[in-house]
Amino acid sequence: MKPRVSVQDSDLRNGNFSLRIDPVRSEDAGLYEAWVAYNTEVQSCQVELGVITVTLSPPSPVVENEPLSLSCNSSHRASLVETCWFHNERLVPTSMSFCSSHGTLSILRPAVSDAGSWSCQLRYSDNEIISATYNLQILGFDGPMNPVVYAAAGSAAD
Repeated sequence: MKPRVSVQDSDLRNGNFSLRIDPVRSEDAGLYEAWVAYNTEVQSCQVELGVITVTLSPPSPVVENEPLSLSCNSSHRASLVETCWFHNERLVPTSMSFCSSHGTLSILRPAVSDAGSWSCQLRYSDNEIISATYNLQILGFDGPMNPVVYAAAGSAAD
């Protein structure tokens, strides 16, 4: 897993045997075990790493009015009960523009106003709730719906 994994050598003297993974990938999910020997004593611990991913289809850049999907997946082993989507921390209701099914949100005609922070919240049968965020960028025109610009003859217009 090198060079994504590190142990802070300076913290070992203080009893901190933390493992840092940066960036985390889907395949990193699983059980991790640490064994520490000091003199004649051996200590061990186990930590399970769960990973949640949010993916965009088609991949960036997203163009205004072209359909897109955000998918939310987790390594959690219980049955998925519910998926909720939030845009800029506001719950997104299912509508003609936003369709949600089995962890995937489809935006049929994305607008520039749909750019920003999108979070999925997954609730499982064991009542575990897991969430992740994706920062969506959309290329398009952010201006009046019917843009008309008047300029005097002989002047510049932008």
